[in-house]
Amino acid sequence: MCEMTDGVPAMDNSEEEEEFYDAPDDFLELYCEEGASAATPQSDYVPPPPEVTVLYSGSESVSLGLAPTDPSAEYKLHIDYSSKKQNSTVIREDSGTVDVEGLTPGTEYTFSIIRIAENGKQSKATAVSVFTEPVPPVSITVYDVSTESLSLQWDTPAGEVESYVVTCCTEGETVQELTTDANSVTFSSLRPGVCYSLHVSAQLKNERISKPAVTSTPTKTHLESLLEDLGLVQHYTEKLSLSKVLQIDEKTITDEPAKSNLDLPGYFLQKLMMVNVTARNVKCTSECESDCDVVTGNTKLDLKNLVNSPNSGDMLNPLDIITALFLCSDGFVQQEMALKMSMCQFSVPLLLPNCDTQQCTLMLWALRDIVKKYRPQSLSKSKGFIEERIVLSELPMISFVRLGECSLSKSEILNKLLSNSQQYHDTFVHHDMECGDSPRRISDGLTEITWYLPCGNKNIDIFSEPVAVANLRGDIASFETQFSFLCQTSAAVFVFFDNLDSENKLLTNQNHKAQIFLVGNHQSKTFSLKALEDVATELGLTNSNIILKTKRMNDADFVKNLRKTVSDIIENSEMQMYIEQMSDIAHELGILVDEDCAECQTAKKNADAITAEIQDILKYKEAQLPLQGEIWKELTSLEKEQCRLRKVGSEDIEMYKSDLQLQKENLRGKQNSHDMSNAMTCFISAISSPGTERCYFLKWMRMNLDNLSREKLSDLREQYKEKCKKSENKDEIKNIDKELSSSSLGTEHFFREMGQIYEASVSLPETDPSRQQLQHLPKLCAGLLLDGFPLELVDGDASNIPLRWVSDVLSQLHDLVSPNNKILVVTVLGVQSTGKSTLLNTMFGVQFAVSSGRCTRGAFMLLIRINDDFKKVLNCDFMVIIDTEGLKSPELAQLDDSHEHDNELATLVVGLSDITIINIAMENSTEMKDILQIVVHAFLRMKEVGKKPKCQFVHQNVSDVSAHEKNLRDRKLLLEQLNEMTQAAAKMEKKEEYKSFTDVMEYSPDTGNWYIPGLWNGNPPMAPVNAGYSEAVYELKKNIIQLLGKCESSANDVLEFKEWMSSLWTAVKHENFIFSFRNSLVADAYMRLCTEFNKWEWEFKKDMYKWVTNAETRISNFGTVAAKFEISDLPEFVSNLKGEASTVLSKWETKLLDNLTKYFKKTEGHVYLVEGYREGFANSAKSLRREMESSVLNQLTVAADIRQGMTNLDRIKENHTKELEERVCGLIEACREKKVKMNDKELDREFDKMWNKTVKELSCSEQKATEVFTSVFCYLRENLSRKGSLACELLTQKSLKDCGLVPFSYTVEGFYRQLKHRFKRFFNIEDHVKIVQKIADNIIEDCTQFVIQKVERKNNYHDTYIQEILHMIDERLQNNRDVKTDIEFEVYLKQHICGFAARHFQKMHEDFLHENDPYRCLNQNKEKFRADFKDIFNERDQCQKKAEEFTNRCLKPAVKDFVNRSLGPDIIDEMLTQQQFSTRMSFQYSILLDLLSKNNFESYLSYISSYEEYVKDWILDQIVTHFSNGSKTFEFEDRHLQSSINSINDAINKAKMEKSGNLKTFVEDICKELSDKLVISQDALGAFMILNNANKEQFAHWLTVSLREMGQTLREEFKKTNIQMKLEHLHVRPQDELFTRVIGCGKQCPFCTVPCEAGGKAHTEHWASIHRPQSFGKYRSLFTQKLVTDICTSLVVSEKKFLCDATNFEFHPYKDYREIFPEWRIPPDGSLEASDYWKYVMATFNKKFAKAYNANPADIPSTWKKITYEQAKASLKESFHVN
Repeated sequence: MCEMTDGVPAMDNSEEEEEFYDAPDDFLELYCEEGASAATPQSDYVPPPPEVTVLYSGSESVSLGLAPTDPSAEYKLHIDYSSKKQNSTVIREDSGTVDVEGLTPGTEYTFSIIRIAENGKQSKATAVSVFTEPVPPVSITVYDVSTESLSLQWDTPAGEVESYVVTCCTEGETVQELTTDANSVTFSSLRPGVCYSLHVSAQLKNERISKPAVTSTPTKTHLESLLEDLGLVQHYTEKLSLSKVLQIDEKTITDEPAKSNLDLPGYFLQKLMMVNVTARNVKCTSECESDCDVVTGNTKLDLKNLVNSPNSGDMLNPLDIITALFLCSDGFVQQEMALKMSMCQFSVPLLLPNCDTQQCTLMLWALRDIVKKYRPQSLSKSKGFIEERIVLSELPMISFVRLGECSLSKSEILNKLLSNSQQYHDTFVHHDMECGDSPRRISDGLTEITWYLPCGNKNIDIFSEPVAVANLRGDIASFETQFSFLCQTSAAVFVFFDNLDSENKLLTNQNHKAQIFLVGNHQSKTFSLKALEDVATELGLTNSNIILKTKRMNDADFVKNLRKTVSDIIENSEMQMYIEQMSDIAHELGILVDEDCAECQTAKKNADAITAEIQDILKYKEAQLPLQGEIWKELTSLEKEQCRLRKVGSEDIEMYKSDLQLQKENLRGKQNSHDMSNAMTCFISAISSPGTERCYFLKWMRMNLDNLSREKLSDLREQYKEKCKKSENKDEIKNIDKELSSSSLGTEHFFREMGQIYEASVSLPETDPSRQQLQHLPKLCAGLLLDGFPLELVDGDASNIPLRWVSDVLSQLHDLVSPNNKILVVTVLGVQSTGKSTLLNTMFGVQFAVSSGRCTRGAFMLLIRINDDFKKVLNCDFMVIIDTEGLKSPELAQLDDSHEHDNELATLVVGLSDITIINIAMENSTEMKDILQIVVHAFLRMKEVGKKPKCQFVHQNVSDVSAHEKNLRDRKLLLEQLNEMTQAAAKMEKKEEYKSFTDVMEYSPDTGNWYIPGLWNGNPPMAPVNAGYSEAVYELKKNIIQLLGKCESSANDVLEFKEWMSSLWTAVKHENFIFSFRNSLVADAYMRLCTEFNKWEWEFKKDMYKWVTNAETRISNFGTVAAKFEISDLPEFVSNLKGEASTVLSKWETKLLDNLTKYFKKTEGHVYLVEGYREGFANSAKSLRREMESSVLNQLTVAADIRQGMTNLDRIKENHTKELEERVCGLIEACREKKVKMNDKELDREFDKMWNKTVKELSCSEQKATEVFTSVFCYLRENLSRKGSLACELLTQKSLKDCGLVPFSYTVEGFYRQLKHRFKRFFNIEDHVKIVQKIADNIIEDCTQFVIQKVERKNNYHDTYIQEILHMIDERLQNNRDVKTDIEFEVYLKQHICGFAARHFQKMHEDFLHENDPYRCLNQNKEKFRADFKDIFNERDQCQKKAEEFTNRCLKPAVKDFVNRSLGPDIIDEMLTQQQFSTRMSFQYSILLDLLSKNNFESYLSYISSYEEYVKDWILDQIVTHFSNGSKTFEFEDRHLQSSINSINDAINKAKMEKSGNLKTFVEDICKELSDKLVISQDALGAFMILNNANKEQFAHWLTVSLREMGQTLREEFKKTNIQMKLEHLHVRPQDELFTRVIGCGKQCPFCTVPCEAGGKAHTEHWASIHRPQSFGKYRSLFTQKLVTDICTSLVVSEKKFLCDATNFEFHPYKDYREIFPEWRIPPDGSLEASDYWKYVMATFNKKFAKAYNANPADIPSTWKKITYEQAKASLKESFHVN
């Protein structure tokens, strides 16, 4: 037997030690050798490993230690280890330490170690047994933690686990220990809010136990648990903000009830914000459904099931939800909740408990915003009332508490106490309310407060004086602090009990200021009269202090007794206290006060510092807010006068406007002279503070100012009310109204002052430090808008918008929210005090800043956020709510300019709105008419300017259960009134085509009217809000949001809203809104439409150019060898082409109209704003089709007739050529027969003899020229035959051949006409003769250009040419029909033009005949025939020569012609990529900017005097400049050249494939393939074909070579030709096409001759972006002969008059210019700077213009002289809306 030497000294457990030593015998025997002895050394003896020590035993590894051996011997260690499930071996170097890894945790391993020598000999084995450490459980996770339980789970560790031991400890003590074989466990019966340590150990099957895995977690507190159930955990630290609560989301428009507890807070808040009295009915649908299932789900009788029906344990108590929401909300949400709860007559928190911290908070701030009105008995006779902030009301407070258990429902008793029999209301949540019996989890300790306020009617009032009622939830034994607070603040405390413990010292220990009343239930089983007596005696109470519900007493009697006791206390109590005063007691008791936070206190201090200074409001405003007083009103007056010019009289308008501008500058200077007041310095400093603090500050300011106003204005209000009852007191009413306005003071006045400070600073130079210091103000105000504070849009006192201020605020808002800047706008309009603000407040939860005591005139805007998920539905980021603070009531309608103000306000807000809510009262017919007239007027104006707001009529105080018939009659009456008002408004706006309201906007009486019941359910002040009111408003809100979601147009962004506001208000300031309206959004939308339409128009034209070019090519090739048509009859072929043309034209017309339809279906780009122009553009498309059709058919007819005329000539030429070919061939044969070698001279002699003989023998009658004059005269006579006998008579007086020889001159003949002419000159109307002469010159110029173009083509004359000229003259005369001319003028003008044209056409015709004379053509080809004759005679190879000849004489001219026909549209295409040619407006802007940059008088004079000529030259210059380097045109030319070469090569290759026998057929095949593209000269081709003996294959080869050379030659030629030369040879002249595009209709302003810029040719209204002084039209003063500076845009709003031809020289008001020029729209300048461009030009070149016009220089207004070049440029950009 081997001796074991194992030792395990590391183990200190004796049992374990035994386990290590007891190795199995059979194992040891395996390694023992018989006869060997350890003491007998042998040479091959290997000593076994000595003592083995376990150095370390881990979970997966073991480290063994071996005693040192002889270092001279080297061994390896062979280690075998095994367990029940694992056997393995490792070999290591012999060393003192051996590590073995990869073991299984918690397992016993036996290790056997053998030494092996180098010679392979082995030692005996040494064995040792080791246990690996068990692994503790891993990945422990705690879950389902509640207040009393928690669960944990873990993953199974490695090893053979039998079970787990789980221990729950706290503070070192074991609470529970569980053993389980599962991987999870749940501990219950734990304490809330305690941190527990959790230990989990794994117990293996070998009974070994792992070390514990430890984790810890606290149980939830009751508060945490509830917050988690409600989904409010995050908001406990990050408080709910008002913007979050009020944001609009999907739940806003869904009626789905709460499905889980997570939905309950949102459900409650949504209902509460809409003041819905059902808000506290918080129950999940799953719970409701389970209740229903109990009733309806089982049809069998099952009484046990009925008895065991679900209790309310799983439902949440409303008080818990309210407490949780107050704990998770910021001060502003708390304030809003308290206010809305108070309106619903819910009790509100006075002391808010926090069950986690065991502290409560006095909710002073939350209650601050509650204002109550009531009438105590003392004021019942005078009908006066008291209105005060409830926290500042000195009232007795009666408190109700509970001691121990109580069988009476304290809250239910209180509700009965405070309600009369007709008007019961659940003020306090009680046991019998929905979910009221659910156990309270966090609301014990909540002290609620409500108020009973009398109305002054003894029969209704329960108490004659006001009283506060407090109610403590829970047992006072658990809430001694709250009880102490109530005992020190109340007049009386009523303690409800069932059984009193005389040992309980709670009642006797209090420092009572309040009387104690004990309220017990004698009917209770636990009631003890003895205990009551003991306590009452100790407290010194009498019978009057004890109220018992005896066994014979019902609830009504009990409440009656209680009510009497309370009533006595109220009447006799001297203990009255403000809630504000209670904060001192709260501090003493360690109760927190919500107002104690640093931000609130700092804000209060800042607000008090400002408002404490206010003694006399009127004087305070004059001293501290001086800029918004008379100065601002004067500025407003000047602004409106600048627009309306009512007081200009006979003064020069521009001088008058300049004076007004100087007055404005002086007033701004006066404003700037004021130092910023102390109040404004403090105000701006306070609102610059961090977010929360400034919100508190503004709230404090509003409350302080309202408190002041309430005190100061109550007297004035009463006077105002009394005077309004008598309509004859109008002057007194007006004075009181003004006094009210002056005496009212709110935060809006401070912001208004801030706006004026900013506006005044903007008038200073940019570098002025004062201006720079105030640049941050708009951003400050924009931040406040984002925080939910309103911005005053319209200052109702001044009836004006501080445009620069509001615009800059909105710009800053845009920067702050960008890119989330899309908005939709909802506005409400209606008479004062009809519940508009309440409606908005109920609908959206907002509160507008309104000064107490009067309804501020004006408009405020406020932002509401849209939830991210809902943005896609509404396609906007914010909703803007605009509240107009009331249109004047009918009684006040005639005071001052109130009606005008109301119209302005309504027009503005309707224009800004996507939906307008019109609040009307059907019962007052007069009032309704007044409002409807204003509103309908606004809608009609919006219709005209392209806005499409939707409207909803709201009828308030209409019972929602009214008979439908009555409502139907109301709707019918409303529609009648709307139609009547539409006609009245249409008449005023001179838009009498509108007959009914539905003509103005989409409106359905059934869907556009909402009936909303009265606000209060009962008699205020104790009436709660009517649930029907809230529900009806909610339905209206849903409808409005759904309508907004369906808006066709995309939402505006903030900058677009700003632009609308600016343009609407600018137009509103003018008397004629519709014709004064200018808007950059409309201009941009119109520009985009014009750009798109122009693109479509050019695509149409370009396509038709290509089509016509192709058709002309086919006609030109008809009947030639190139023809490949089946039709042999030319008229039939042309007829087919005309049919094809009509099809193509129809397709394009349809495409244009479809494009237009699609364009107007787009939602982006404000397309709806230009809907009014849609018909005009559709007509333009149709008109374009007609024009193109006429032009195309004319061109086809001309081409066909010319081709027909050429047919005979071609036949003659062909016969001549054939004859000559035969004679030449005969000559060759004759010469060859001589068999004598002939030299060139001999051959020339023979050829000349043959040629002369042949030419003499050829018979051809000479082509006779047509008499063009005769033809032209016939068409002229036919044209004038419709003009009457005088025209025919005048026509015969002069021969057409004598016309057009000298320049045309128009003179006045006849005594009467000369007298009239002198009369016109006397009145300084531009000389009529000059106007007519100018028209004639322009027409002559256009016709001359037409004639020159036709002559340059070198075609034959065609009668359509003269027809086109006559049509052109008629069209131009028609366009100038406003200039009166007589028949003599027309006849003489047409004779002049036709005479000139006929002369040129005659020569063109004769030149054509000469050019195509057969004899001439023969002689031209004589030398070619001679050369061919010699080649054939000498049998030379002609292939290369003929290929070159065919290329140069046939193909090259055809290719050049093709390039010239194609290049024109390319150049136009390229020019149209330039911005200046995209629309007429862009063109005008570019040309005026170019003039400004040149600053050259002659250029301006040319532009004004010869507009069309200047424009044509300018366009040509632009083309020449753009293409001056030639690279672009060469690119186009090369493309078309390459296209032609490719086509020719394709034709050659195709012809090669044909099995044509000879060269002639080969060439004909090539020509046929090219017939659609190239027109090959028949003369050249015919000459080429004869005497041709070239080989086809070789010819084809040389033709390809020649083609390459031709391409290179033409490229060189194109490069060398400049753009001017190229333009001369183009078939489509780019300059003419571009001119036609930009000149449009060609109309010019009847006053200043500025050109019309309207898009499309068939527009019905002419307009221009910028008008100019009339001096540019040569107008001068009658007496001084000075040029006048009046501008049309000013004249049209003045009282001045004009006379002209169109008025029969009778004076007519400029205001009514549309009666004379109905097609022109001349809006007033959008701003004073709009005409700065022309003012600058006039001021710069005044003397030069005067000299040019033979007049005296104008008197230039001083403001004109100050205009700089940069300002003129900026004015141009503004007028044309260029960024």
